[in-house]
This record gives sequence, structure tokens and C-alpha cells, in this order.
Amino acid sequence: MTVAFILIIISAVSLALLFSVARGRSASVGSLEELRGHTRPVDLESFRNLIDPAEEHFLRANLSPRDFRVVQRERLRATVQYVQWASQNAAVLLRLGEAARSSADPEISQAAQVLIASALRLRLYALLTIPKLYLGLAIPGARLSPGHLVDGYQKLSSQAGQLVVMQNPTRTPRLSVVL
Repeated sequence: MTVAFILIIISAVSLALLFSVARGRSASVGSLEELRGHTRPVDLESFRNLIDPAEEHFLRANLSPRDFRVVQRERLRATVQYVQWASQNAAVLLRLGEAARSSADPEISQAAQVLIASALRLRLYALLTIPKLYLGLAIPGARLSPGHLVDGYQKLSSQAGQLVVMQNPTRTPRLSVVL
């Protein structure tokens, strides 16, 4: 009985810790103007190129094994950086969604809820992807691709843009500059 109780306590604490990590500790953001300075732009085209299996195959075929390992490690380090930036941006967009969730307009509130769910999902996926990428640094031949993360980030950015437009219909957001 005591063992079961201890396991329940450990599970509850672990779940709370996981939620806290997924939520992140970013600053409170309530508008597009406040996003500047809190986010890092992520070049999705470069990110996709880094994780493209065809690009990896090309490099493997055209470089010596030693040169391939060196280049692949650099590509993985850059990929880790992009994943970290996407994760940090998702934490900021989570705060944006939380601020908009209390809106009196039900459409804005619903869009905010969708943004929050997507941001949490992306943060969790990033937290699971980073250790895999570090494993790839140790074993350069391992096939690891966070392709779903790029797609999820692009979707999250689009949802954030829709929310900002709903909140300020007269302004066209330039989220691509900040995200």
C-alpha cells in the first residue's frame, strides 16, 4: 500500500513538472508588438534543409566518411538550435494565447484555445526531439528527423497570425519577421 502511494505521489509530481517545463517561463505577451524581443526568427527553409534526408544522403555520397561526420555534427548542432528557438517561440505564443483566451469574443477565445493546444504540443515534441538530436551528435549515422516539428511550427505560426488578425482586423501582422 505504501509503495502504491509513493508511486502515485511521484507520478503526480512528474506530471506537474512536465507541464511546467512544457509551458515554459517566457514573459507575458498580449499583442503582436510585445512579441518583438521575446522571440527568435526561425528560417523554416533552412530548418527543412537541415533535416532533409535527401540532403543527408547527398552529403554522405559526396564526402569522405570523416568529412561527413564533421559536417553532420554541425548540421545537427544547428538543428538543435532551431528546435530550441522554435520551442522558446512556442512558449511565448502560449502566453499570447493565454492572454487572448479571456476575450469576450468567442471566436477569439476559441482561436486562442487552439493556439494554446498547438503551442503545448510543439513544446512537448521539441522536448522529446532534442535528446534524439544529441544522440545523433554522438552517433552521426543515426537517422533522426524532426520533420513533424517544422510542420507543427509552421502551423503554430499560422494560427498565431490568425489570432492576431482576429484581435486587430485593421492591421496586417508581419509575424514572419518575429517568428
